[in-house]
Amino acid sequence: DWLVEMGPVPVEMGPVPVEMGPVPVEMGPGPVALLTLRSVDPEAGLDVTVAIAFSEGGLVSSQTTLRNIGEGDFVVGAVRSVLPVPPQATELLDLTGRWGRERSPQRRTFDQGTWLRAGRHGRTGHDATLMLVAGTARFGFRSGQVWGVHTAWSGDHEHYAERTPEGESLLGAGELLGPGEVVLGGGETYRSPLLLAGWSDRGLDGLSERFHHWTRRHRPHAGQSRPRPVIVNTWEAAYFDHDLDRLAALADAAAEVGAERFVLDDGWFRGRRDDTAGLGDWIVDEKVWPDGLHPLVEHVRALGMDFGLWVEPEMVSADSDLARAHPEWLLRGRSTLPDEWRHQQVLDLQEDSCFEHVRGQLLALLEEYDIAFLKWDHNRDLVDAGHAGRPAVHGQTLAFYRMLDQLRAAHPGLEVESCASGGGRVDLGVLARTDRIWPSDTVDALERQQIQRWTTLLVPPEMVGTHVGAPVAHTTGRRHRLGFRAATALIGHFGIEWDLGRASPPERAELAAWVAAYKQVRTLVAEGVLVRGDHPDPGLLVSGVVAQDRSEAVYVLAAVASMPTTTPLLVLLPGLDAGTRYAIHRLGPSLVDASPAANTSWLGASLSLPGSVLSGAGIRVPVMAPESAIALHLRAS
Repeated sequence: DWLVEMGPVPVEMGPVPVEMGPVPVEMGPGPVALLTLRSVDPEAGLDVTVAIAFSEGGLVSSQTTLRNIGEGDFVVGAVRSVLPVPPQATELLDLTGRWGRERSPQRRTFDQGTWLRAGRHGRTGHDATLMLVAGTARFGFRSGQVWGVHTAWSGDHEHYAERTPEGESLLGAGELLGPGEVVLGGGETYRSPLLLAGWSDRGLDGLSERFHHWTRRHRPHAGQSRPRPVIVNTWEAAYFDHDLDRLAALADAAAEVGAERFVLDDGWFRGRRDDTAGLGDWIVDEKVWPDGLHPLVEHVRALGMDFGLWVEPEMVSADSDLARAHPEWLLRGRSTLPDEWRHQQVLDLQEDSCFEHVRGQLLALLEEYDIAFLKWDHNRDLVDAGHAGRPAVHGQTLAFYRMLDQLRAAHPGLEVESCASGGGRVDLGVLARTDRIWPSDTVDALERQQIQRWTTLLVPPEMVGTHVGAPVAHTTGRRHRLGFRAATALIGHFGIEWDLGRASPPERAELAAWVAAYKQVRTLVAEGVLVRGDHPDPGLLVSGVVAQDRSEAVYVLAAVASMPTTTPLLVLLPGLDAGTRYAIHRLGPSLVDASPAANTSWLGASLSLPGSVLSGAGIRVPVMAPESAIALHLRAS
């Protein structure tokens, strides 16, 4: 019989026993309520447990565990979690994209039938929806009711919305398994990824707030006071041209502008003079670095910065000592290898000997050098990936998680970035084990305005790498003013992706001022509530973070296109307390790039206005040139 324990009185509800109680489930800290449903089917030989938790931040999480209690094998085809949404949810929103243009929103009506988004990349994917959202008509960042779901999983997955002819409306998600990928022997179990679901009557910002609260509580080093250090990454400054003197000079320039972490990117290991060789041989190249990385690490540390290193441990180059010594460790679904992608193949981390080899090389690096940060890359999809005659994405993903868990256990202070060709592995499964994501390989500030805006639908801003690039963007060839590039990086984990040796003294001085501005607000960015305005001019994007007690806020007003009116439309600053008066200060070293005829005098002065005026009536900004920005810092006065 169905048995639900709601307290001391059992309630009969049907023919299958249900348990409601403290059954341990790997769902992380902080659930305020846990409902556990257990169903046993002797004929199918299956024991199914569904654990549903309600977090204090307002998310519902669901996880299903299957156990084979029969005599033979049980092939798991799919395990999906499905939640109902009310009929007033008439629109759907999800994200798509590609390399260099991730997180592009798309909308449609929520009609009868099924809208399915499947990720088949062996990693989350540049086109991953991150979250599938249903909402009331014309919902926005600050308005409407919305319901959203996310699968916390870094392998193949699917999200779908379905409206039936009978009138049901559903949102569902789960891992996408290949044929025969998971086969349970007697007594073996399969545990699904977490489905995370939330609701908001304050639009997408309210939904993001719930997901950000959950992620901040479940990330590594949660609860520790760790200001996000300003990063200088060497990739777009040096590429594969590694030279101690040049990199030491770059470190000097980084320290001069206020950087706190120096990350050596691709090219430091044996045989790695371009992207055709060396992956898998995680040994410092003796020809380039005859004394190892010690001289550079010591120089960086003497400048007061910590040191980070780029790795891509799941991949291997055909031209590498590892591939020549162990061709059996290359992941494949048939006798021949898949086509190379960026001159590389995938290592089969499900092979114990391969796993231990890679783990050993990484531990050796962490033990020899004072490394605070690993930039963990993953530059290809898993195509035709098999292990022991079965599809291998499920097992490969679990092995990747296990690798991260073991490295962090050995080095608890280590921070890790999830970088997968930029934004190819962004999900809450990986963010339970890493400290931030690299949302895109493009640092073009115009592209980043949209990419970061929509990445933060799911990911808290302080876990999104936001770097100031060179004046001309590497990926697009666009040229942007330093003020626009720096303001675009302000609401995130600020960094620099620029050869500072080529920057002029005035550029370095301005950049240093922006670094100082970021340091003023980085605690606010890491702990506050993200807000995004629904401005009637789509060419003006309003983004901000408001303190939990609403005593402070930072906003970036970015013109991503020319303004359509001679007099700009009023801009609302969302999220403020109506009864609090706020002093408004311009943040950053330089004035907005405005029309010569515009009145910008107020930007150079301090204003004080009530929150009811700022959030309800708005402020007038000057006519802004396309691809320019204003940063404002507000404090209760």
